[in-house]
Amino acid sequence: MNALKQHYLYKCKPVETVKMKQSINKTLLKALLAVAISIGVSAPASAESDPKLWPVMKEAFFAKREMKEVDFIKIDAPKRAESGAQVPVTYTIDNAAANGVKIVKLYSFVDANPIPVTATYHLTDAVGDFNLSTRIRFEMDAFVRLVGEDANGNLYLASREIRAAGGCGGMVENDESAIRAAAGKIKLNVEQPVKFGMPTTATFNIKHIMRTGLQRDLVSQGYVPAFYINKTEFKYNGKPVMTVDVGVGTAEDPYFKFNFVPKEAGTLEVTATDNEGKMFTHHIDVKG
Repeated sequence: MNALKQHYLYKCKPVETVKMKQSINKTLLKALLAVAISIGVSAPASAESDPKLWPVMKEAFFAKREMKEVDFIKIDAPKRAESGAQVPVTYTIDNAAANGVKIVKLYSFVDANPIPVTATYHLTDAVGDFNLSTRIRFEMDAFVRLVGEDANGNLYLASREIRAAGGCGGMVENDESAIRAAAGKIKLNVEQPVKFGMPTTATFNIKHIMRTGLQRDLVSQGYVPAFYINKTEFKYNGKPVMTVDVGVGTAEDPYFKFNFVPKEAGTLEVTATDNEGKMFTHHIDVKG
């Protein structure tokens, strides 16, 4: 069993212990970072996607819970990405095709990444038919796995293979003061015209370096501490729309383009936090 499989099977057991009542929390993510560093993850720059990784990872994160493969959860992405650091993906849930299954939580994995969870999406009725575009990281060729969970704890799986590499580790040379000054600057937009009661597209982008904790400093050769956005919470007129537990597998300058259904004029607001406890907010008024 290779080091990455040992990492999944033995080091991710705390998720099984809490039975996934919450998505990967800050403490566990720190542990995953420490494990990935300690085992010296050094996957080749490019390799064939390994379907054998998923059964091991599935056991590590979800224990023996049953999981059904479905086609109402979809992943749209290029077969080969230009950069492993910025891989565009779109996730959708077709409620009509789901035949009554209502997904309330969606886990996104890249199964060959040293830290496989890219994000966990907590959904509400306000998103309607879930449709979200984002950008994620790939350390090597891998499968994106989406695991949907309904309110009863039933699990549903969708997968897609993507060829990409080099997005998680490597050397970095950054201007720390400039990075800190720019971190947290938010752009939030709602596509016009807005028709109340109908799906409306919102675009969120936050400036942030999203350091994984696996990158090395070009000068010292030491690991650069993790520094990343770990949560974004969207509300409309004070009511939850979607909360995203963001992982370091999300690409630099996190980007979410998603649909929501405003029933009346109001305010879309977002609150983002990082792993150092800083909070960033922004809002936009929505008019018909």
